[in-house]
Amino acid sequence: MTDTVTRPRSVEPLEEGCAWRAGDVGDDYIWRLDDDDIAELEVALAHAEAHTEHTLDITTDTFPLPTLGPRLGDLAGELINGRGVALIRGLPVERYGRDRASAIYWGVGTHLGRPWPQNHKGHLLGDVTDQGRAPDDPRSRGNEIGGIAFPFHSDGSDLVGLFCLDAGASGGASLVANAVTIHNELVADEPELAAALYDEFAYDMRGEQDEGTKPWYVLPVFSRRGDRLFVRYIRPYILAAARHSDAPRPSAVAVAAMDRVDALCADLDHHVSMQLEPGDMQFVNNYHVLHARHAYQDDRPAGRIRHLKRLWLETDLLADGEKPERFRLGRTDSYWSSKGRTKSELNV
Repeated sequence: MTDTVTRPRSVEPLEEGCAWRAGDVGDDYIWRLDDDDIAELEVALAHAEAHTEHTLDITTDTFPLPTLGPRLGDLAGELINGRGVALIRGLPVERYGRDRASAIYWGVGTHLGRPWPQNHKGHLLGDVTDQGRAPDDPRSRGNEIGGIAFPFHSDGSDLVGLFCLDAGASGGASLVANAVTIHNELVADEPELAAALYDEFAYDMRGEQDEGTKPWYVLPVFSRRGDRLFVRYIRPYILAAARHSDAPRPSAVAVAAMDRVDALCADLDHHVSMQLEPGDMQFVNNYHVLHARHAYQDDRPAGRIRHLKRLWLETDLLADGEKPERFRLGRTDSYWSSKGRTKSELNV
């Protein structure tokens, strides 16, 4: 099997069992931790603290979850082969403090997959908070920019996790839209636009390219591998690629196709909104679910500063051979980017 790098002769619906609309979801995606769940997490945390020196040293072996572990395995299956979104709610952050609560989040994450680096520096446990970076800074990344709304987009791994430490003063709702539904609707109703999204688009590297390589890369919005759909869509990075004179520009049909994706994501019938609360852990299938956020406000004098921790995870449920080549880079990058770096350097 070879990777699809040119537009297919025809497009067809994919993974219809993973498609949903807002009215199909309800609150079934929410897993509310009960007292027994929290007690098991606390035992695992105590075990990890007795056997490791740093959060990033925690593994499934040092964070044992005899009851929750199999349930998290089922959850991973639902993320990859089902709804593609889950919210684990109810961890009492105030009981543990931010560092120990983040260690629990990391431990939970290890039962879903292996951490991927989130940038060229190899950061494995990222901070999503206002870091003073301007939205028009060509090297800024979404997790560093505070306040403004983010459009629907994907990230760079199999699974993406967000853990809320502080929700800020107001706003900041998290939105998720089902890209499988959008793909299949375009295939049925506007096949020319669907086909255009199988063409390659240039994405800005945000200054994170290796020395001597291009500051942009190309990848389709829609990719097919076997009977699976893989979506990579970050329109601000596509637009930013235009600052490079040698980067290809999207065609008029491709621009119209992106406009249609944006409109479908914004349609209330196509997305679910959730207000993340302290202790919430949100996980999404990065290839099937696009995520966004509403604008928010911090209240720094009152200490209400929106702060999420982010994980990018690789799951064994998708073997390398099942993924297009561009989506197979996590394991190699994780080793290379992490090698020789201290734990504190990777935990930011």
